[in-house]
Amino acid sequence: MEIRWLEAFIAVAEELHFGNAAIRLRMAKSPLSQVIRKLEHSLGTDLFIRNTRSVELTSAGHAFLPHARMVLEDLELAQQSVKVPDGVVYGHLTLGFTGVLNQRTLPRFTRAVRDTYPEIELSLVGRVMTQDAIAQLDAGTLDLAFVGLPTDSTRTETQLLLRERYGMVVPTEHPLAEQDDVELSMFAEERFITPPIGVGSVLYEDTIRACTNAGFHPIISQQITDPYMSMMLVAAGVGVAYLPEGVDPVVPPGTVFVPLEGEPVYLNHGLAWSKLRSSPAREAFLGLVEDVLAEGL
Repeated sequence: MEIRWLEAFIAVAEELHFGNAAIRLRMAKSPLSQVIRKLEHSLGTDLFIRNTRSVELTSAGHAFLPHARMVLEDLELAQQSVKVPDGVVYGHLTLGFTGVLNQRTLPRFTRAVRDTYPEIELSLVGRVMTQDAIAQLDAGTLDLAFVGLPTDSTRTETQLLLRERYGMVVPTEHPLAEQDDVELSMFAEERFITPPIGVGSVLYEDTIRACTNAGFHPIISQQITDPYMSMMLVAAGVGVAYLPEGVDPVVPPGTVFVPLEGEPVYLNHGLAWSKLRSSPAREAFLGLVEDVLAEGL
């Protein structure tokens, strides 16, 4: 088995298209197919399901992918080790986050890593919902992820970072925009903008649960993954959005964040990582958590 075979496999697995993977690897499509065949022959199993319209990973391909990535990452670390002085923490971390919901946590942690461990290369992956984050942590495509808590995974560790009380984002001309003592039940006839139902979003689950507890099921007018785009749709008059108070400083023009009275409901921001794998770089990142929390978010 050759390193270039693993590089080819990862490219095809990520692109799910031999032509795009060939362009990415700067090689012709036919030699790439031959490399994949050699890898499959050496493993004794097919890694891809191919037809004229699509390419998909087999179950063996899904199982092999995180290990292939780890081999290349270990090789990169080995090459880096000869260039870094003893005692210096180095490596590469991939961190998943949702988007505007992490606008208080993400900058603090990335800045702390950059200042304390400049030899750690940090890659950020945006628009990662909690359920997808857990799956990617299991697969090894993410090292850490900001998630909504709680999660139901037994293969990940989590730590609570921040709690934010929920409120409503409404258009500035909304009748409740300037009122005091606003309760969620007052929005029973409104159209809501939420994350999609099937993406494993804690925000979606919290929205449905809170509305149900307030005595109604929300009328959903639009479902969109990006919370900031949800607020843009609020500004456009498409509906209202149930969001945590941390978005208040970044609401777009034409919208306002309205705090809710009554029993408070919180979005619990957490950090998650896999129990099954570790690295000095990840442990160094986790070691910064208490320092960042002590400084305040």
